[in-house]
Amino acid sequence: MATRRSISNQSCSSSSIKRMGNSKIRCNCGNQALIKTVRKGPNLGMKFYGCPMWPDTQCDFFKWVNEQAEMEDYEVKLLEKETIIVYN
Repeated sequence: MATRRSISNQSCSSSSIKRMGNSKIRCNCGNQALIKTVRKGPNLGMKFYGCPMWPDTQCDFFKWVNEQAEMEDYEVKLLEKETIIVYN
């Protein structure tokens, strides 16, 4: 049975797609937020952070995933990892 949630005044169905191991995003319960995907409505395919305990909790944490900012963050981390600093 699909769960229903209202996002931007639109009803949608969502499902967890993966845990973000590096994510520092925490829900109102203090748990590490999961990335979920909108499965119906005008926001179809968009990703958002949500409480891993939802709908079995009162926590209604919601935040859109900003994929561009996340990609830039990963690019910086990759560059930092590949950069070698030599001190003379």
